[in-house]
Amino acid sequence: MADKKQVEAFVAEQREALTQNAECGMTHYNLATGLLSLRQIDAAEKEFTEAIRYSPSLAEAYVQLGGICLQRGDLDGCLKYNQASIDARPRFAEGYGNIGFVHFQKGDIDKAILFLEKAVNFNNMFIQAYATLANAYLFQGKVDKSIETNLKVLELEPDFAVAHNNLAICYLEKGDYALAADYCDKAQSMGYDVAPEIANEIVSHRK
Repeated sequence: MADKKQVEAFVAEQREALTQNAECGMTHYNLATGLLSLRQIDAAEKEFTEAIRYSPSLAEAYVQLGGICLQRGDLDGCLKYNQASIDARPRFAEGYGNIGFVHFQKGDIDKAILFLEKAVNFNNMFIQAYATLANAYLFQGKVDKSIETNLKVLELEPDFAVAHNNLAICYLEKGDYALAADYCDKAQSMGYDVAPEIANEIVSHRK
């Protein structure tokens, strides 16, 4: 959203709308997004909960509640709400992507890949899901699949520094030090902090 005054005006409009129709899930959702922009997290959480009370199929509200859980470090709560989002809308890519991300954070790489592959299948423009999927493949030692997936990220967003960093790691794994150096340089030129051990290994192989 725009500046604080505009957001506050938007919040006021949604509150006024609720005086006319208190059971409109979408209005509760809109109010919650405004409150979230104002960093009023507890109030936003309450309104997202009201949104799904009146509109149980509003998958986006479950995802937002999952995001609030994630900010609090509650991975299980995040997982629960994102599962509810795909229960509400079975082809909801964002829910699958978030579930995959949580499983990745928990170290369950097989489950992460299962959900992330579904996420990009349902939305082939889902950059963050591709990026996490590429990492998951790398953790499994599927270096070529990781390279392919990172290249897909760069096809969608050429300046996505994490993908450049990950490609540097992949090509190090393959022993292609020239390409590893190229991608490392690109990541660093975008301000990405390449891990010292990766940068040092690349430097050691430069001619």
